[in-house]
Amino acid sequence: MLAACLALMPQPAFAQGALDREIAELTQRVERLEGGRAVKKLQRAFGFYVDRGLWRQAADLFAEDGSIEIGLDGVYVGPDRIEEYLRRLHGGQEGLIYGQLNEWITLQPAILVAEDGESATARWRDQGMLGQYNEHAEWRDGVYENTYVKEDGVWKIRSLHLFVNFVAPFEDGWARLQPGEGLARSQTSIDFPPDRGSTVNYEPFPAVQIPTFQAPNPVTGRAVEGDMR
Repeated sequence: MLAACLALMPQPAFAQGALDREIAELTQRVERLEGGRAVKKLQRAFGFYVDRGLWRQAADLFAEDGSIEIGLDGVYVGPDRIEEYLRRLHGGQEGLIYGQLNEWITLQPAILVAEDGESATARWRDQGMLGQYNEHAEWRDGVYENTYVKEDGVWKIRSLHLFVNFVAPFEDGWARLQPGEGLARSQTSIDFPPDRGSTVNYEPFPAVQIPTFQAPNPVTGRAVEGDMR
């Protein structure tokens, strides 16, 4: 009862101001936490949709001006272009073709949500298991550096950039790759040209590449320099 009475009593202006600031800070913190969860959900949904050849579902995760860049294929902009690129890249039909393996395993999320809770960056590790039944099988390794944005209150992918480190035959493995062998522009990007060329020129394994970190070191707050040689 006493607490209820005190709550009804007029509060000093300075106390109300402190309370308003605390509420604003807590609201901002919740928005950033929810943003991190939304980014994880988005990226995992992309992986699951691409795994099963749901190209339209995957493309709908992108903002209106969203883009995708995989390896040396260049940049495709907008959900419709992204959908068509993904479809052509994986056999040209809705859903996977018979006997196709297309597992996009996404690991090690490192997410940074902006102070205003309206945008974010994230770095992920990509491990791909790819192939065609009784024909060929490959491993893929790479790193994502992506951006995300709230569009009309809904989190979407603004840019997805997969830096492919190598694509190696399953039987021979990455250790037997010759220099320059593990990365090539796809035939899809030649037949269906991108909207923009590749944003970064780099050599695949065994050359060393460290895609530039968009987020600073979480302890020091300093930028982390990449090394695209």
